[in-house]
Amino acid sequence: MYVARSFDVNKPGTKLSELKGGVVGGSLLQGTLKKGENIEIAPGRKREVEGKQVLEPIFTTAHSLITGGSITNIALPGGLIAIGTELDPTMVKSDSLAGKIVGRPGQLPPVLDTIDLSMCLLKRAVGTVDEKDVEPLKTNEPLMLTVGTATTVGIINELRPDWIRVKLKLPVCADQGQRIAVSRRIEGKWHLIGYGEIKSIKQ
Repeated sequence: MYVARSFDVNKPGTKLSELKGGVVGGSLLQGTLKKGENIEIAPGRKREVEGKQVLEPIFTTAHSLITGGSITNIALPGGLIAIGTELDPTMVKSDSLAGKIVGRPGQLPPVLDTIDLSMCLLKRAVGTVDEKDVEPLKTNEPLMLTVGTATTVGIINELRPDWIRVKLKLPVCADQGQRIAVSRRIEGKWHLIGYGEIKSIKQ
């Protein structure tokens, strides 16, 4: 499941004994999710270990499932679903987990900080005032990449005729063959210029 929202459902002043865990919302893409199942949220959260920033996976339980405004014991693909978890509410507030992926522990796509993309560029950038032609990509150029519900900036550090290698500022979960939207900064704003297909992955 791609996480589109995450939030704290507790009202200010709620008693400690009545606090509910954080909620993540999105659309289930494949498989089924049952109430009480253990889940993993990736890429996870950053922690400092011996002076270095490392990504720590997040594990919790699907404490409750709500879809279509009704409580259910099992969720199927399609439509939106809210998963009540046992996470500290401060971890999920203000959509802080949006862009991450939920799945069964150990079965999620790999966490990537570098990806190789086979590119397909549009003839013209989308949404510009003047119809601007899409110029060729350049080494060290920053691009905004949309991977599922995640958005990250990537820097082109290798450029070939048929593919590019991009170093990501924020890691994402993705599989080989997945398509992602690619935008370029034009006149101070990000504009869609094409899409890329993940050719190979570098963990």
